[in-house]
Amino acid sequence: MLKMKHLVYIGNRLAQKHKTETTIDTLGKQLEGLGFKVSYASSYKHIGLRFIDMLFTVYKHRSTVDYVLIDTYSTLNFYYAYYVAKLCRVFNLKYIPILHGGNLPKRLKQSSKRSRKLFGKAYFNIAPSQYLYSSFKEEGYTNLVYIPNAIVIENYKFEKRPINSTVKLLWVRSFSKIYNPKLAVTIIKALKDKGIKAALCMVGPDNDGSLLETKDFAKQLGVDVEFTGLLSKANWHKKAQDYNIFINTTSIDNTPVSVIEAMALGLPVISTNVGGMPFLIENGKDGFLVTPNNSKAFVDVILKLVKGEIDTENIVENARLKVDTFSWDVIKQKWLSVLK
Repeated sequence: MLKMKHLVYIGNRLAQKHKTETTIDTLGKQLEGLGFKVSYASSYKHIGLRFIDMLFTVYKHRSTVDYVLIDTYSTLNFYYAYYVAKLCRVFNLKYIPILHGGNLPKRLKQSSKRSRKLFGKAYFNIAPSQYLYSSFKEEGYTNLVYIPNAIVIENYKFEKRPINSTVKLLWVRSFSKIYNPKLAVTIIKALKDKGIKAALCMVGPDNDGSLLETKDFAKQLGVDVEFTGLLSKANWHKKAQDYNIFINTTSIDNTPVSVIEAMALGLPVISTNVGGMPFLIENGKDGFLVTPNNSKAFVDVILKLVKGEIDTENIVENARLKVDTFSWDVIKQKWLSVLK
């Protein structure tokens, strides 16, 4: 009988603390479904306790773990990844950073020595986007594997939505300055100023105080915006049935799962052209890429959709075909190959 592989998964497991579900929540469950034993750290809300728990969990399982997976970001969380990896090297454990965040290429340059130790000595580095894969490769890293974020494609009901007299915009992200949520409010204000009947729903929890700032900004501009707070995937997918355009206003990005999900659901996506987005969306073929922090650029595309100047059906069909390749049935084979 084959021995069950034991994984320790390090990341911010905070979905039960009213935070957005992240890779540790989704991929962890998917790997369990493949028969892996997965131990997690950490779900502590306090960042200091979370960091201690991460280190302790690696130490606790040092004699039984086969691989340590580490969700790795570019900001403060870069340092927990660095020290967890350092502890793994002390015990000769194979660790695998999973690369997240559109600013990681900048981090490679800002913290080059730490990056060389963290990523250069990893068993593999998993890049969920071609953007990060190519960025790391340009810096000389060779221990790279491209494995996209996976979705269970059969759970996504594809529906074509008419865009006619009413523009109904959907925005799904945690409220954080790097995702530029106030731009969404500026867009709907600009549409209304042009006499376009429009609505905006913004879905997601607060991350850094941006939710309150965005609400106040909407009041200042005198526009009604629906703020739902955090919704489960099932609930925001249900909410999406009433909307006909998905907007992604971010200033920094990788390949966000919410955009992949919107494409799977049949929503035409308009996104800022930053980070990994041009690796996910081909402008004019399966979505639209516009200049960052530019409400007029968004409005121009929306008006073309309203006037029927763009074959929206073709756009959303192409988008669905693209995200079919993100199906877990396809992606799981890549993970099994890495964790063999």
